[in-house]
Amino acid sequence: MTAFISITPLDPAAPDDIPERLHEVPQIEECHSVAGDENYILKVRVASPGALEAVLSEIRATAHVTTRTTVVLSVPYEHRPPVL
Repeated sequence: MTAFISITPLDPAAPDDIPERLHEVPQIEECHSVAGDENYILKVRVASPGALEAVLSEIRATAHVTTRTTVVLSVPYEHRPPVL
């Protein structure tokens, strides 16, 4: 299963080292710095809802963040080449 996890630091004054803290979490396929309420959006792939729960706990503990999760129900397309 695939999910997008938006993350926000618990302490906004802390150094912005979230990508480095989470680099070794193998379920994270992508990490995007974004504008808006959250600081980063992660794309994760896991085998089950239980595995998603475990990786969410790992992300929260490792990076000291709050999370908001969106679970993907289907993928009509992905990896489309950009139109330049």
